[in-house]
Amino acid sequence: GAAGLTFFWMMIPALFAPLYGMYIDRIKRKPLLVWGNVLSAVMVLPLLLVRDAGDVWVIYVVAFLYGISFVVLPAGLNGLLKEMIPADLLVEANSSLQTTKEGFRLIGPLLGAALFGLFGGGLVALVDSLSFFAAALVIASIPLNESRPQRVEQHWWHEMTGGIQHLAHERVLRHTLVAFALMLIVIGFTEASIYAVLDFFGKPPTFAGVVVTVQGVGAIVGGVTTSRWVRRFGEAGTVTVGMALLSLGLAVVALTSSLWVTLAAVVVLGYGLPLTFISFMTMLQRRTPQALIGRASAAVETVMGAPQAISLAVGALLVTLLDYHVIFAIMAAFTGAAVLYLSIS
Repeated sequence: GAAGLTFFWMMIPALFAPLYGMYIDRIKRKPLLVWGNVLSAVMVLPLLLVRDAGDVWVIYVVAFLYGISFVVLPAGLNGLLKEMIPADLLVEANSSLQTTKEGFRLIGPLLGAALFGLFGGGLVALVDSLSFFAAALVIASIPLNESRPQRVEQHWWHEMTGGIQHLAHERVLRHTLVAFALMLIVIGFTEASIYAVLDFFGKPPTFAGVVVTVQGVGAIVGGVTTSRWVRRFGEAGTVTVGMALLSLGLAVVALTSSLWVTLAAVVVLGYGLPLTFISFMTMLQRRTPQALIGRASAAVETVMGAPQAISLAVGALLVTLLDYHVIFAIMAAFTGAAVLYLSIS
């Protein structure tokens, strides 16, 4: 439950994402990402002060700040990619980034769990902080003659809600986000439920690193093949396929009591995630003007973050009340409903 609440605090900043988006679209993307990573490196360091259960509030505060970073940096990255990459190559760029990310997930969780087990959370926090500094240095080295964002003078409310208005009026994006809301209102249950799964199989919490690594195997394959799915079925069709695979994987976890079958289902979940999110991110980039990309990306975080924050809180409660098989069955049903909605919309 406490682990689930950590993710809950990390999702709360997404509720205020349109406010960040208004300022993201006023700033050049490259400096935004450089200084955003520097600030992210600093905000992780309070974790070094955590000593016992009485310091859990420090973890929640850092999770909240982490949540702001999770909104601002991806929104800035979307703008930078749209500035640098031709529209017909965006899906390949997004796939490459996601595949690289998932490649690191193969070793990152295991390394993190090992460092935590051997040296405690302080060293993990320090490594995390250094990774943000490294990201800032790498982005700063990119040669880019970036144009200054063009700002249209308007009332602050219209400027702040510009991304939301764009999502509401763009038919494909609107229907896709409704489906995402259906899925995300329950998908956050996994953050707390994964530890119930580990308890069921008699595994320690650090075994979560193994689960994430197994998921990463599927995600790498999914990331490599997403562009093929998009070229054959389009972004919207690939989102539907990805969600269908997620529903299948969740249903298998709900129905089995075998660790090996569960891990196989996690591979399917890993494969479905990049199909779903890479195709949607490409859809967002292609269907959004450059002047709105920061606000639209931030608005997406709100639309996705609100149901996900609710599901994280509810999941932290449900894991104390229900068997994890029932929780995963609920997630499979809602995700299946999202697939049905996309199929008929």
